[in-house]
Amino acid sequence: MAEENNTQQGGSQPTNAQQAGAQAGEKSQLKFSLQRIYVKDISFEAPNSPSVFKQAFKPKVSLDLNTSSTKIADDQYEVVVKVTAQVNDNETGTASFLAEVEQAGLFRIAGIEGAQLDQTLGAFCPNLLFPYARECVDSLVNRGGFPPLMLAPVNFEAMYAQRKQREAQQAQAAQEENAQ
Repeated sequence: MAEENNTQQGGSQPTNAQQAGAQAGEKSQLKFSLQRIYVKDISFEAPNSPSVFKQAFKPKVSLDLNTSSTKIADDQYEVVVKVTAQVNDNETGTASFLAEVEQAGLFRIAGIEGAQLDQTLGAFCPNLLFPYARECVDSLVNRGGFPPLMLAPVNFEAMYAQRKQREAQQAQAAQEENAQ
């Protein structure tokens, strides 16, 4: 039947099957898969224990968040989300604990290049990894004998946009400085 339709159309128009095959070919060029999620580095310190447990817990939380990516192979990338949470007593400033987690993932990415790849590695992949880092930090803190530390969700898209804006401003300032 398909041959009859093709013959009736004079053979110049692609059939539905050919169009579907062409679309599938285009989609098969774009590949994104998460291959593995793992903890790359983990650390917990409670330098003033056990005396820190004798006083009322009035925490002052300081949070540092960084992302990085490394090309491992032609279409394989490692993305790392590093979370550092330092908690001090709000009144005395005494360190209660320091928790650091480097949550990593291996991603296979093909058919994405340039700015789109940069955004995928700098925003999309960290969004996938951060819930695992949050859980890891919370677990560490609980195992250290402290109340849960539930980190708020992070908008990596906004962080990525801010970083790109900062880089553009620095590049512009460098150009102006070189022009003088």
